[in-house]
Amino acid sequence: MWPAPVTLKGIHASLVPLSPDHAADLADASADGDLHNLWYTTVPAPEGVPAEITRRLAQPNMTPFAILDYAERAIGMTTYMNTDPANRRVEIGSTWYRKSAQRSPINTECKLLMLRHAFDDLSCIAVEFRTHFMNHQSRNAIERLGAKLDGVLRNHSLMANGTLRDTAVYSICQHEWPAVRANLEHKLSQNR
Repeated sequence: MWPAPVTLKGIHASLVPLSPDHAADLADASADGDLHNLWYTTVPAPEGVPAEITRRLAQPNMTPFAILDYAERAIGMTTYMNTDPANRRVEIGSTWYRKSAQRSPINTECKLLMLRHAFDDLSCIAVEFRTHFMNHQSRNAIERLGAKLDGVLRNHSLMANGTLRDTAVYSICQHEWPAVRANLEHKLSQNR
């Protein structure tokens, strides 16, 4: 498996290999704000969390994480996905946080930890992000990281509610990483 499961620790949060042990906390996180009711994203309903954990763990091109807060409570999930070891590329995706953790330093720190691991430890040449074109909160967060829009894949996939998803594709390339890292570290220093 590439990338191999790893624990990434920060000040506000930690990323740990996802396991069924996180199911109860993640079900509670999903219920916070009824995130599963958002039509343009795929957060599991509280009762669907165990199946989502099983699905992510079974995928050969995924390295899933539970996001833990400072109290070591699972408050969301994120994943290295669509991994391509031959071309040293990963996508950071299928990320969600409980409502009460959104718009906090946690997302910035988690992305910094994952990007640092991807570029500095795995020698990735690019890291990709994808989101529903209509998910403006996610698109704004990705752009605040310093990722650039590569384009929009129109009618890219079928959503559970029967609508077609236009997927906005972003990336950060290896040569952009030093500036992106400095920006994220600066943002985090403002929250300490």
